[in-house]
Amino acid sequence: MPAQQIYFQVISMARFCPLFSGSKGNSTYIGSAKGGILIDAGVSAKKLTRALCDINVDISSIGAIFITHEHNDHISGLRVFAGAHGIDVYTSRGTLSELETLGTLTDKFSAHEIEPCGVEINGMFIRPFRTSHDAAESVGYTVITADGKQASVVTDTGLISDEMFAAIYGSDLIMIESNHDVGMLRNCPYPYQTKRRILSDIGHLSNDSCAETITKLSAGGTARFFLAHLSRQNNMPVLAYEATRAAMTCTGAAEGFDYLLNVAPEFGSDEITVF
Repeated sequence: MPAQQIYFQVISMARFCPLFSGSKGNSTYIGSAKGGILIDAGVSAKKLTRALCDINVDISSIGAIFITHEHNDHISGLRVFAGAHGIDVYTSRGTLSELETLGTLTDKFSAHEIEPCGVEINGMFIRPFRTSHDAAESVGYTVITADGKQASVVTDTGLISDEMFAAIYGSDLIMIESNHDVGMLRNCPYPYQTKRRILSDIGHLSNDSCAETITKLSAGGTARFFLAHLSRQNNMPVLAYEATRAAMTCTGAAEGFDYLLNVAPEFGSDEITVF
């Protein structure tokens, strides 16, 4: 096969990279041959620029930024980064209103309400779905790439509803929240009300809840999982990883054969996953 043809096949594949994940900031890159998108911009513009450079992504190829909700760890770099490069922003109506109130929006970029049916950017189709979080109108996203691959990002949610499950079921790759170990959270020095919020249906998904969900998603054919948005105070990567691995083992699934499991890095990644 000619070298040019081999190269074309490689760059045409769907690409995924969790650039940042956690309470200190979140941003995920998804792309294919025509370009890519970012989901969230929760770190400084400088850090985002460096992270994209590390994975050899030209900022001019970013067609849009999709925001999940208005909490600072998902939008802190949005105003400067989107403004500096004139990148369109999409999010839910409720989040858009909150961004306006916070002064995040500017005439240096266009901000759009994303319709429930989704939008096409750089040959990819991006569709939102509602999540359950203490925010104005939080959403997750399912992305269908130019070559027909599907990736879903679902973080910052206290539960996985039937609607959410249906939206991500059958995806080739899923990044899902595995925020806390329940025992660590209950014994941490957080105020009672904070613990109650995190454990509630509008809080964050625990390791055990995440693991249970992944076993069900695996039955739908998903073979690649990233555990995301781990709490620095109330979780450890090994605990999140082992909770899901143990649950999958109980179903008879073997890691490396039936599925692949990774923990999204907290600060920066220079590895792109091709799926």
